[in-house]
Amino acid sequence: MKKAPLWQLSACELAERIVRRDITAEAAITATVDHMRAANGHLNAVVDDLGDEAIVQARNLDVIMGKSGPVGPLHGVPITIKENVDQKGRATPNGVKAFADVIAPDDAPIVRNLTKDGAIVIGRTNTPEFSFRATTTNELHGRTFNPWNDWASPGGSSGGASASVMSGMGAIAHGNDIGGSLRFPSAATGAVTVKPGLGRTPAWNPSQKAERGILAQLMSVQGVICREARDVRLAMRSAIRYDPHDPWQAPAPFDGPALERPIKIAFTKTTYQFEAHAAIIEALDHARDCLVDAGYDVIEIDTPDISVIGETGYRALMSEIRLLMMDDIRKFGSAEINRMFDEYFELFPPFEYDELLRQMARRSSFIREWNLFLERYPIVLTPFLPRPTYAWNRDAEGKDGVMDVLGCGIWSFAINYLGLPSGIVSSGMHDGMPVAVQIVGRRFREDLILNALEAIEARVGVMAKRLFERERQ
Repeated sequence: MKKAPLWQLSACELAERIVRRDITAEAAITATVDHMRAANGHLNAVVDDLGDEAIVQARNLDVIMGKSGPVGPLHGVPITIKENVDQKGRATPNGVKAFADVIAPDDAPIVRNLTKDGAIVIGRTNTPEFSFRATTTNELHGRTFNPWNDWASPGGSSGGASASVMSGMGAIAHGNDIGGSLRFPSAATGAVTVKPGLGRTPAWNPSQKAERGILAQLMSVQGVICREARDVRLAMRSAIRYDPHDPWQAPAPFDGPALERPIKIAFTKTTYQFEAHAAIIEALDHARDCLVDAGYDVIEIDTPDISVIGETGYRALMSEIRLLMMDDIRKFGSAEINRMFDEYFELFPPFEYDELLRQMARRSSFIREWNLFLERYPIVLTPFLPRPTYAWNRDAEGKDGVMDVLGCGIWSFAINYLGLPSGIVSSGMHDGMPVAVQIVGRRFREDLILNALEAIEARVGVMAKRLFERERQ
């Protein structure tokens, strides 16, 4: 059987082969850069090509390998960084034309953590304006395409990340998530991710001129998107290194204590006021069967009400954005993004004055209720969206489009508001596209979530391999 090209190998495989000296870091990076330059012309996922610098860095790592061994567990692994996070000497435009000349004075902690362990950045990936859409397009760089189908969205706001990693342009893609920006793209492309919980990964941009709003601080997290669950685990072990710039980060070990077997998993198909598509139900049932086969005790049960949490979280964040971000959005944003924010405010009315404070105080009651539920069921299998992948510009097609993509994503947004970790893996196909499910877990138990994701993936298969096989035909 013909061997897979180096750019198709998982991060784990590349790191293992480089350490065994079967291949060099230069060979791995060069193959991936060459593929990136061949594939990116259509996909437009990578918008800042750092391939030449990456090859030089790989040669330097090969010298270090020869003298003293690997610098870390990601030695020589090609990665991409989303363009809304600082990388020293590169622009951090956040999808906005007016910010194209904002040059980072230093690396953000997530970049430093990954590269310190040997990862090599081959490019920076596209994001929508202000990183606030469920698809990825902007006036600065244009539209990013889904590698499965030109009609479909690659997700947002980390759509450049998902499209790049699933098409073989790097084995690990950095992304971030305030309401679903790691999970929407992973669901749209068949990638795997874990949205870390509050305090797990460090977040800070050295180029920032002001602190983010308190809800953004509590809801937004840095993470990775990969083709395989084991690569997410590998990358997260490096990503969680403590950095004092982030006052919310807790220096907790990645692996928690073992739980009594069989581990109980709560299972729900509830999508509240939104009707679930048959393909979503089928994917959920298949994921349940995979977890049962793997030895989990899966119990279908009603969870604490996510609908009210999602709606409250939407409206609270809209309040903060209106107060703290709208001057910049009105001044520097496109007509389209301004119109969309008008629709967001109409559909999810911001809380006014003291009501915002009361609702933010109420947040702790939601978290308490879920923490108690997770004491009984450490893992929860849930829908992510009620329907399969959406068209690339659906969220810009008026209020109906916003509700069809973002408004129905209550299982996504509510998890950010709770500060809980959750993962995405695809457990089915519909019309030639992957169909994803979500796994929610206790805070600081991303390891348990990854175990469940791997159990599903082991029985369903790696979606990227189907994509690569299709491209070969």
